[in-house]
Amino acid sequence: MAVRAPAPPYEGEGPHALWHVSEDDSISRFRPHRSATALTDEELVWAIDSRHLPLFWYPRDCPRATFWPHSGTADADFERFLDGVGGRRVHAVELAWIERIRAARVVAYRLREETFEPHPEVGGYWVSRAEVEPLDLVELGDLVALHVSAGIELRLLANLWPLWDRVVASTLAFSGCRLQNAAPRPAG
Repeated sequence: MAVRAPAPPYEGEGPHALWHVSEDDSISRFRPHRSATALTDEELVWAIDSRHLPLFWYPRDCPRATFWPHSGTADADFERFLDGVGGRRVHAVELAWIERIRAARVVAYRLREETFEPHPEVGGYWVSRAEVEPLDLVELGDLVALHVSAGIELRLLANLWPLWDRVVASTLAFSGCRLQNAAPRPAG
């Protein structure tokens, strides 16, 4: 996962809070652990802030490429990827995942913030070295409808790689998650 500049606000964002998103609605306590994809051996509890919560409006294993403009985005990239629309966020997934996205039951746990600190490298991510009890559990509901109501474009593609390669070579801010689960890169 890589996130550059913070994402722009979205419709209905609500106040700042820290969240953990899951398909498991039975978690009563989050314990620090080493994530399978972690770059360090440190055991942590991970959370995402409200601004970046839409990066997780998917079933856990769904590959996605997300991007948005920031102060350093070149005019050409702004036009090429975002049609010149300011504050726009785009989330792209492979068409093969759309039925799983529609069928997924995903929840968000609101977490106590006292023990969290911002991750030093990845914007919107927070970490705690202590156990954390959730404050609330929110059923996210229809994940496609969430994107629509938030004003976030959900782009469906046959294959993520051609777009992803262009985005990471651009001046846009971006986040890619679970890309190892994407269809193979097209030949040629």
